[in-house]
Amino acid sequence: MVFLSLVASHSQLDLETVAQISASADGLAAASVNGSAAINGAVVLATCNRFEVYADVEQADDAADHLVATLAQHTDLSPDFLARRLTTLEGEPVIEHLFSVGAGLDSAVVGEREIAGQVRRALTQAQQEKTTTSNLTRLFQNATRAAKDVGSNTDLGMQGKSVVSVALDLAEELMAGDREWSEQDVVLFGTGSYAGATMALLKERGVKRISVYSHSGRAADFTAKRGGFPLSDELLPQALREADVIVGCSGGGHQLSCTELEELRVKNHPLIAIDMALTHDFDPTLVELPDAELITLESVRMAAPTEQAMAVHAASRIVKKATAEFAAAQREREADFAIVALRQHTKAVLDAEIAKVRAQHGCTAAAEEVELAMRRMVRQLLHVPTIRARELAGEGRTDEYVAALETLYGLEFSEPQATEPAAQPVQEHASALAASCPVNTESKSA
Repeated sequence: MVFLSLVASHSQLDLETVAQISASADGLAAASVNGSAAINGAVVLATCNRFEVYADVEQADDAADHLVATLAQHTDLSPDFLARRLTTLEGEPVIEHLFSVGAGLDSAVVGEREIAGQVRRALTQAQQEKTTTSNLTRLFQNATRAAKDVGSNTDLGMQGKSVVSVALDLAEELMAGDREWSEQDVVLFGTGSYAGATMALLKERGVKRISVYSHSGRAADFTAKRGGFPLSDELLPQALREADVIVGCSGGGHQLSCTELEELRVKNHPLIAIDMALTHDFDPTLVELPDAELITLESVRMAAPTEQAMAVHAASRIVKKATAEFAAAQREREADFAIVALRQHTKAVLDAEIAKVRAQHGCTAAAEEVELAMRRMVRQLLHVPTIRARELAGEGRTDEYVAALETLYGLEFSEPQATEPAAQPVQEHASALAASCPVNTESKSA
């Protein structure tokens, strides 16, 4: 079993493209599982600023190619484009990434709690569609547990300081005179969840005049749900001419140029531009305009409160610890098939020897004593090999354990299969032998 993940989020792609991929995610998990023997199960995490597919696979390369091809069929994007732009993770990095995502460490607004619920709902949907596996279920359940630990043991997400709020604090320091937020004309670029968080924070600060523009034409739907005034291409120039603050949360690749803005603006009218898009909604040279101030993600990073940085550090430590523990547990499970094989081999030898005792001595008290002693001895003999199997598996050395069993016992192993728990005690197999002595068994019951 190998964990595989394909990731598209605000940190790799513009938000418009991420939203396009996420909107086409319905049915992807089922199509991926049903269409390839290399994929045992899949869970899709799709939001307006994040698309991620997690898969339990046999062979990573074949599975990744199939996932990309299937996703291309569900979108208007080519397989080549998706292969270039999606980030592929394999093995333990998949675990750490999902745990970080669930804890809000990979969010545009660091520490936001909504993503934890989205992770839970992604697993629920996969369970309803029957596309998950026991490995993926454990992965997502442990991601939820790690997120709860972060929420319980750190101040991340509880300090009221997000990327956007820090940017707005910086903007407030730059505002001319005694003007309040309630007097500012704001133009917001973008309609994703990042823009939604910004809209909410602007309203909390008392902004009354917020206009929204989207290159994709989604401004009307956005403002219908969240308030504000939608801007068309025709209305945008006038809004920019009069704006006191412009905020970029789109990252759609349509950059507002310094020259265009300079031609539109009224002279001596101060402008604060807040560019929260990784791909820049505003021309960086805008800072050269005499009446303009530019706040970027780098500005926010430099101004982020020390408390937030400390909370992120503490949360990261929790995530890394949870990742290591889960990965070790998964490696230990890889030894289950070998432990089961050893127990089955030992059981067969034990049953044969007990049968000889029964044949020679019958169902006597002496025979029962011998049987009990033999079972105790076998339990003792299996204890250390079982412990060592899990220790070696945790170190990634299951193959050494298997080779030792093959050498010592002549056991032959096929590909590991999903089995019952390896810790099944030897004495559970006594029922068949006990049936050979019905009189003795009944007398015991009496």
